[in-house]
Order: sequence, then C-alpha cells, then structure tokens
Amino acid sequence: MIPVAALHDDELKAAIADALLESRRRSHHLTVDSLDGPDLLAQHSALMSPLVWDLAHVGNYEELWLVREAAGMTAMRPELDAIYDAFEHPRAERPSLPLLAPREATGYIDLVRRRVLDSLEQLPLTSKNPLLDRGFVYGMVIQHEHQHDETMLATHQLRRGGRVLVDTDPPPPISPPTAPEALIPAGVFTMGTSDDPWALDNERPAHRVPLPSFWIDTSPVTNASYAAFVEAGGYDDERLWAPGGWQWRNRSGKTTPAFWHRAGGQWWRRRFGELEPLPPDQPVQHVCWYEADAYARWTGRRLPTEAEWEKAATWDPATQAKRRFPWGDDIELTRYANLGERHHQPAPVGAYPQGASAYGVTQLLGDVWEWTSTDFTGYPGFAVFPYAEYSEVFFGSDYKVLRGGSWATAEQVARSTFRNWDYPIRRQIFAGFRCARDAGPDDGVTT
Repeated sequence: MIPVAALHDDELKAAIADALLESRRRSHHLTVDSLDGPDLLAQHSALMSPLVWDLAHVGNYEELWLVREAAGMTAMRPELDAIYDAFEHPRAERPSLPLLAPREATGYIDLVRRRVLDSLEQLPLTSKNPLLDRGFVYGMVIQHEHQHDETMLATHQLRRGGRVLVDTDPPPPISPPTAPEALIPAGVFTMGTSDDPWALDNERPAHRVPLPSFWIDTSPVTNASYAAFVEAGGYDDERLWAPGGWQWRNRSGKTTPAFWHRAGGQWWRRRFGELEPLPPDQPVQHVCWYEADAYARWTGRRLPTEAEWEKAATWDPATQAKRRFPWGDDIELTRYANLGERHHQPAPVGAYPQGASAYGVTQLLGDVWEWTSTDFTGYPGFAVFPYAEYSEVFFGSDYKVLRGGSWATAEQVARSTFRNWDYPIRRQIFAGFRCARDAGPDDGVTT
C-alpha cells in the first residue's frame, strides 16, 4: 500500500515504479510463468477472456494512458487498440480475434513498461493536471492491472486441469467474534472519499449519509452456515427467492454454490483443479447475489445496504470520524486482512481479529467480496474522471455493488471506499456476503 499523500515527488515516483513492477510480476505469474501457449490462448469459460487477451490488454491500457496520454508520446501499436478494447469486443468474441501470441504479447507489454518507466522520471507528479497530480493516472493503471489479475485468477478457477498455482494455507482462527451481530446506532456518517489521491471516480465525492440503527453480522457467512441452508431445501423454496432469482435458479438448475460437490456423506469443493473437503469455518464464496439474498431471507434477515456496510467498516463513533481502514490508519495490511493472493482461499472466521472495525465487525477487507443490496450508481455530485467507461456506463439497476475485496484483491485496490459491481447472477467471482437486519425499538439504540 503506497502512502500517496505523504510522499515527496521522488519518493512517490520510486514507489510507483515498484508498484508497477509488482503488478507486472503478478500478471506474468498468472500467465506465461504458469501455463503454456494452448492454455493461454484457450477460452476456458464463455464468461472469461483467454488469458493472453488479458495480458496484452493491460499493456494496451497502459500504453493508452501512460505512454500516450500522460507522457504525450506517439502511439506504439495503434492497430491493437480495437482488438483489446473491452467495449468493442465482448468476451465471447475475443478468441476469434487476431490476438498476440504469448511471446509477442509479453514483448509488447514489456516494451510499453520500459517507456513508461523512462517517462516517469521526467513527469511532475505535483501538477495542475489532475491525471498527473499525486500520480493518479499511474495509480489507475496499477489498479487496473491488479483487477485483471483477479479476473485471471477467476479464469484459473474455471479452467480444467491440475493446479499450477503454488498454494499456502491461511492462518488458523485466533479469536472468533464473541457476538454474532453488532449493533450500529443511528446517525450520520461520511461515505466515500474526496481525499484519497488514487480513489476512482465512483468513490467520490465524500458525502454525509443518515442511517437508522441496524444490526450487521460480525463475520461473513461461513460454508457451514450456508450448507445448512442448502440441506434445509433453500434452493427449492420459492418463497425465499426474489422473482429474478427464482427464474435464475430454475433456468440454471443450480442447487449449491459454484464448485461444490456432495459425496460420501460430506461436502467437497473444487479449487484450482483439486477436489478437497469443504472447510466449514471459511467464508462461503462463489455465490451470486440471488443466492446470498435467498439465504438472508431464510434466516429472517437481509443483505446490508452499501451505506450500512461502509459505516460498519469505517466509522468511529468515539471520534465521529472516518477511518481509512476498518482497524484504523495502519497501512501494513498483512497484519489485518487476507489480501494480495497470499493464500488462494479465504481465511477462517476469526483469523484476523486485529482487523476489526470500531464496532467489532471483522474480516471486512479481504477473504471474499461481499454482496450488498444496493444498485450501482453514482454518489451525489459524481463526476466522470477520466473516462465514462470505467463507471458511469454501468450505472443502473442491472448491477449490484460488492464491497471489501477478496483474498485475490491487491492491497492497492483494498480501500474501505472501493466499489465493485457485477450482475446478480455472477458466481465465478470470489464473492460471499454477510447479513443485516433492522434494529427494533427494544434494542436500546439512541440517535
């Protein structure tokens, strides 16, 4: 995590260079360092691009924004722009495009990177140009590459074949929350940000939001809890499902989260090519919004709104101020959350008690993206920056907001204000959820 606002120009440039190298190391690791040509060129699921498309796309995006836009250099490979434009070609079409072969793609993105690092030395990062000020455009490109790296991990999960990614076990539970729910009192809090130099447009501006009191789970819903819903016939009870969710369930025939399997009287999951017993105390993942919503109804609760999630994660009632992270301002995230692909799975509930928010809510960052009940739209005062295709074109009721990041999310993306979004039927992403409910008149809450 780069403390962008605190660094002098030369320090910030050095930190940006390191972050660029780290994101590229990760991209190489997930593609050319792990798989051969046929696996890189194949489309492992209609939901995903060939891995080599993602690899060249991050380089083309970097050329567009850091070589051409920031540095003002001549286009290097303008003929690639249409091929790697995510809006011009949906994923289903990408395997038929004249994609760069893995070696050529690697050569192209490495050449782009050399020009970027050379030009970085010459550009001022304290500037009236909002793209360059505090290195925003570099942060945007770094985050973009890490987001595609997480997408590549979803492709790895969908591909058939043996494991190619080295795995390490997550830490054991240390101190599970003492209470299953936390009561969040009514009041106004600050949502979003206007101060983080690398925050993206949909996180802005900071604005005050009043909320009534509510209860929220102190940890994400676990595999064991979700298995109880499955075993109780939750997928067969129409009363639990939103109309669109019931249509999805019947059309798809799904009766469990993705990659689950029942055999020998126990639950198993397929993870990166290997079948293993389902860990009961890990947060459930690979559930879509409709599944999360149905489970919440089964328990007599609901999904939290996006505002409820952010208040539980960031607001400090003692100081009446917003925390940068749930635990405070410490940027050494490895102590507090399961992020950055350190483990290729969620950590069990109770593994990171020191990452709790001021309200005692744990594991809000990392482990699994968490579905909220909120449609994706702009905040009051939203302004497109620097292009509408990052956020604005997705605004509306088609997409639901996810918060908090997953074990696959890079630390540079893991802000408490960061907003993700997807269709409510998507299950390949590393998504889970926690539940909430309204507070009642007997809960002892004062405004």
